Amino acid sequence: MKKQEKIDKTIVVPGDLLSEDAAKAGEGTYVENGKVYALIYGLADEREKTRVIPLSGKYLPAIGDVVIGMVADISFSNWKVDINSPYEALMHISEYPRRIESSEMAKIMGVGDLAMFKVVDVDPSMKIELAPREGQLRVLRSGRIVEVSYTKVPRVIGRAGSMISLLKSKLDVNIFVGKNGRIWINGKAEDEDLAVRVIKRIEQEAHTSGLTDRITKMLEEENHGVH
Repeated sequence: MKKQEKIDKTIVVPGDLLSEDAAKAGEGTYVENGKVYALIYGLADEREKTRVIPLSGKYLPAIGDVVIGMVADISFSNWKVDINSPYEALMHISEYPRRIESSEMAKIMGVGDLAMFKVVDVDPSMKIELAPREGQLRVLRSGRIVEVSYTKVPRVIGRAGSMISLLKSKLDVNIFVGKNGRIWINGKAEDEDLAVRVIKRIEQEAHTSGLTDRITKMLEEENHGVH
């Protein structure tokens, strides 16, 4: 979206330019190089502050999204998966990389297990079908999960992955950010602890100016006590 003098209930997507006045940044936005951009998909609104009103308060999956899901139940031919959405998601037994019997399903991925999935279909009735990410089922048996609002995921990732790259450069951790707001962190316990604190701070301050500099400083200061 190009810059406009007045923003009045315009639908915007993450990364759209909203204002060149950083002081006007409100909820649902972030500041980069002194300009205000949309952080989430929603309606842009400008009164005293420029803000973006999310079109939905809950994560709504789209085909191609990569998410972290938790197995909620197992039926004869499907894993039922909680993907942090109001709608149930299913992974059919046939999506598993090799042929298996129904009796094997719970051993491969049991109730309560977390794994990475790709959304492969969403029909008009919001029936959601999943498949393993990149064709290989990865069950997350180590590390920890931190949850953030799915609307803050773009800011946690950063432009072109800059924020995650910063975290990985300062901490000895693997990080995977699901589109549904679940983030997997795996590394030494102290590094995981600091990564969780940093991610929660990013979530809380997502709409503010100078965030990358503050996160860099936080990592440098707190990392001295970790290593």
